[in-house]
Amino acid sequence: MHLPFTKMQGAGNDFVVLDATRAPFALSPEQIRRIGDRRFGIGCDQLLVIEPASGLDHDFRYRIFNGGSGDEVEHCGNGARCFVRFCLEQKLSDKTVLRVRTMNRLLTLQAMPDGRVRVDMDPPEFAPERVPYVDTGAPELAGVSVLSMGNPHAVLFVDDVDAAPVEALGQRIQALSAFPQGVNVGFLQVLDRGHARIRVYERGAGETLACGTGACAAVVAGIRAGLLDGAVEVQARGGMLRIEWDADTPGASVFMTGPAETVFTGEITL
Repeated sequence: MHLPFTKMQGAGNDFVVLDATRAPFALSPEQIRRIGDRRFGIGCDQLLVIEPASGLDHDFRYRIFNGGSGDEVEHCGNGARCFVRFCLEQKLSDKTVLRVRTMNRLLTLQAMPDGRVRVDMDPPEFAPERVPYVDTGAPELAGVSVLSMGNPHAVLFVDDVDAAPVEALGQRIQALSAFPQGVNVGFLQVLDRGHARIRVYERGAGETLACGTGACAAVVAGIRAGLLDGAVEVQARGGMLRIEWDADTPGASVFMTGPAETVFTGEITL
């Protein structure tokens, strides 16, 4: 099978994007892992699939698969920005505001005049059953903020993200039975009330250069802890993201704005 693809990145979080609007998506987990392999395939953190709308309330379906495991996952904020850029560049839509349905959310994505994309990430969720999270009393989770941004996150506050034991502690927390569906582990360094740095050890992928939902979760945790204001510039290892959240308004969405660009296009034989 000859499969055309587009390689994209958003703040260093990289993706293989597939257009499945004209033919059904039918790749196996093994084939997805092959695509995601950085030595034997194309290489990506996640594979993004654009499918036709399944209802009248959205323009497209947006599916996300982990490039390392081949599993379908719930949400990817950096990928959502690339989704919009792909649709415009490939002329799948001429709208600058798109509504897309994911596995568990309906997102509004807006292409900005400066080339960045703004994503309505929906409200954060804190109820343990919505994460999902079970309090097992694990010592590794002392002082950790647990929440969902459409996927599960555990956020740790650190003095210096460069010195944080991201891989070792990320693996330990991900192995805990407290998270029945796994968890993304974020490390947040607050610089001042409007600026922060993050690193994220992602579920099924390890540390990535950026994680959109991880940046959102980290800022929400920092705002709830009284350490950050409602608009924060977040420096990930791969680039800068702007995260906004009004904690005083019940049910307020988190908004993320950041870059998205095409790296190259090609075709892979599977």
